[in-house]
Amino acid sequence: MSERLQPGDVAPAFTLPDADGHEVSLSDHKGRKVIVYFYPAALTPGCTKQACDFTDNLELLAGAGYEVIGISPDKPEKLAKFRDKESLKVTLLADPDKQVLESYGAYGEKKLYGKTVVGVIRSTVIVDEEGKVERALYNVKATGHVAKIIKDLGI
Repeated sequence: MSERLQPGDVAPAFTLPDADGHEVSLSDHKGRKVIVYFYPAALTPGCTKQACDFTDNLELLAGAGYEVIGISPDKPEKLAKFRDKESLKVTLLADPDKQVLESYGAYGEKKLYGKTVVGVIRSTVIVDEEGKVERALYNVKATGHVAKIIKDLGI
């Protein structure tokens, strides 16, 4: 199981395909703050709620200097369907081999309906302008999470 990130850690570098197959790297966002959130699967109720919450608050977050990237193990084609069906404005990246999920501590054992399973741990990592972890939140709830981030960041 991968280590969870702590504030002050260097955010692991990544380059992943977006919903259209274009490569997106964390380094493309150097000098800007980035909210990187990890979710289990596109087109599922909780993940849809979370992605729509981020989309609904994107202007507010961007106004405060934050960009938003969502990462799941889905393939780009599924992400494109998800984006188009829900009119999502956040950048969605595909991590089918789960290497980035693991490097961020967002993949491993979790409780699901009382059973221990291995899978994506719904997580959010806020990366500062220098590429360091400002906050790392694990086992977050899909509903109400975006509002909590906005409150915690004082936006």
